[in-house]
Amino acid sequence: MYYLSSIDVFRDLPRSEVERLAQTTRMITCPRGRIIYRAGESNEALFLLKTGKVQIVRESGDGKRLISAVLGPHTFFGEMALVGQRFPQDSTAEAIEDALICVLSRKDLERLILQHPKVGLRFLEQLSARLLETEAVVQDFAFKGVPARLAGILLRLADTTADGTIRASHQELADMIGTYRETATLTLDEFRKRGMVELGRRSIELLDRRALEQLAET
Repeated sequence: MYYLSSIDVFRDLPRSEVERLAQTTRMITCPRGRIIYRAGESNEALFLLKTGKVQIVRESGDGKRLISAVLGPHTFFGEMALVGQRFPQDSTAEAIEDALICVLSRKDLERLILQHPKVGLRFLEQLSARLLETEAVVQDFAFKGVPARLAGILLRLADTTADGTIRASHQELADMIGTYRETATLTLDEFRKRGMVELGRRSIELLDRRALEQLAET
């Protein structure tokens, strides 16, 4: 039950409502690599991420992938289905770590919002924040080169981990910044030579955040 209280949109709920919410959700286990929903599928449920990580992927007609978001514990996704829209045509949710996910039906969420309007306001706050983040990503693509985009995503990913270590493949990083894996690998190696990062097997440790922050702004 604690994890529900730790999800920001539910922070104003009384304990009794959190307990009721825990009883109405169903829990699903998604191993790493499992597709939770695919582009174009419709669904009337909100997904609450208890443990693990999930990435939201957009894919072009020719197979190019862009990871638009990487979500960690105590977050939610699939919210577009709850406002009368289908999932975006090019959006797929995929577990990138073993994940434990609670599924809240649209009916139960609507009841919750009607009885506790602050929950609806919290959703608006979260969706607005995600929109601003998306706009920032679009701006990066329009005005920044690969090194600046890669530095920026490394900083953001490091802030989402408990120990600051990024666990992602070069291909995943390339998909996040809209470039080829080879380009991402060469850029990471340049960062390593400049003493900004330490590279391991599917892991990256930031050694010089200030240098990365300066690069991300160029």
